[in-house]
Amino acid sequence: MNTVTVATKNAHKVSEMAALLDGVKNIRLITMKDAGLDCEIEENGKTFKENALIKAREVCRLTGKPAIADDSGLSVDALGGAPGIYSARYASEDGLNASDEANIEKLLENLKEIPGNERTARFVSAVALVFPDGREYCTLGVCEGLITREKRGDGGFGYDPVFFYPAFSKTFGEMTAEEKNSISHRNRAVAQLKEIIKEIDF
Repeated sequence: MNTVTVATKNAHKVSEMAALLDGVKNIRLITMKDAGLDCEIEENGKTFKENALIKAREVCRLTGKPAIADDSGLSVDALGGAPGIYSARYASEDGLNASDEANIEKLLENLKEIPGNERTARFVSAVALVFPDGREYCTLGVCEGLITREKRGDGGFGYDPVFFYPAFSKTFGEMTAEEKNSISHRNRAVAQLKEIIKEIDF
């Protein structure tokens, strides 16, 4: 079994990623906590890809084993691409991650004057895989949608309850885990990484 540490403390992300990578190369994903790591990694990159690589490199260095990192967020056209790489800290007053509720509240407030057809947005996910021998791989997945005027659904996490996916006529928050995984930005990035993993040595 190939153990790979995911550079996150977010169990939701790990379970989503594990489901997407199920059955590939006998990979077992564990969290930073499972690997005995209790540290904050400074994400000072300017793009999702840069931040994903920063996190994966650091966890790989600390564990001496392969590491996967996902950096994802929401990009809203009417807000010039915000919250972008600051998605988790959008409503923060101290530079730390804010609650999902606070982030959503700020987003909806900033979009209150924007009409429905101009509330276009996309979830973006960069997934990086880094090995101790220096090999690095990074893929990018995007899912297009619209921002609703109020929360819909109790599923998912983050901005899921206000991200409407037209093809399913549902928000991510209204979808089952299987529905979301079938079309999500993370799915699209991990699916590309999955093909890379099939071709490389662990």
